[in-house]
Amino acid sequence: MGLYPEIEPYDHGMLDVGDGNHIYWETCGNPHGKPAVVLHGGPGSGCSPRPRRYFDPAAYRIVLLDQRGCGRSRPHASAYDTDMSVNTTAHLIADLELLRRELGIERWLVWGASWGSVLGLRYAQTHPSVVSELVLTCVATGSNPEVALLTRGLGKLFPEAFEAFVSELPAAEREGNLAAAYNRLIESPDRAVRERAARAWTDWETAIVPAPPRSEPRYEDPEFRMCFARTVTHYFGNDHFLGEGNEEGVVLRDAPLLKDIPGTLVQGSLDLGNLLGVAWRLQHAWPGSELVVVEEAGHNTGAPGVAEALVAATDKYARR
Repeated sequence: MGLYPEIEPYDHGMLDVGDGNHIYWETCGNPHGKPAVVLHGGPGSGCSPRPRRYFDPAAYRIVLLDQRGCGRSRPHASAYDTDMSVNTTAHLIADLELLRRELGIERWLVWGASWGSVLGLRYAQTHPSVVSELVLTCVATGSNPEVALLTRGLGKLFPEAFEAFVSELPAAEREGNLAAAYNRLIESPDRAVRERAARAWTDWETAIVPAPPRSEPRYEDPEFRMCFARTVTHYFGNDHFLGEGNEEGVVLRDAPLLKDIPGTLVQGSLDLGNLLGVAWRLQHAWPGSELVVVEEAGHNTGAPGVAEALVAATDKYARR
């Protein structure tokens, strides 16, 4: 079936998670339904109304949130004085636990897209008793080879765009970790340097999309563009804050910890993360998971076939 009808939240709020941060959250669907939490991508994208429609509103209590620094959460990463040192994977996982307890939820299904799949996997690996199932799409695991692919490896497929991308960096910074180099520019005290770097980063993000739609109107919003570029490069440039061993992939290494959690991975065949076989490797390392590959779909949760597969997964788990 297609997406469920559009719905509005029946409750929302701002949760004080410490360090001066307040995260926006909302709940939709059935207040007495099966709890599910939606983890958006980026990092730094913020939540949107669309994921509400991947769940049967009569069956699920759907929780959405804007992760630290983005969307309606405050302080916003687009502001230069926002402290990014308290925006790490460990902080986001702690925020999820605070929100779960605040809402009186014992266990919930975790739905994640792109960066949200990394966060969801790590959350489930560190808090397996509170995760009933995982539904993940545009799958990533946050390993250093994945970052290297997205920032340098794809330069062989998009050479013109890659030349423009690296030309924005000082010559001495073009051979190392490109995300970290861009993050240093985005943290510059010079506003013009920050803004030019954020634009160059989002231009590259747009250039490496291999399937329609190839445009990202949200990148034309200066506040969103700065928040997104600053947050992505902050995480990409720091091993996704996953700790020692991320060169080989901490999340993939710890996939066996998910053995008691059922999961569905929905992946487009044209998602360029597939060049490393991440979704396939994860599914084979995770007992009890299934992989659904959608032909001719890219890194896009709304692509034909992807949306339907996501709805089928949540429908299946609604009956558990």
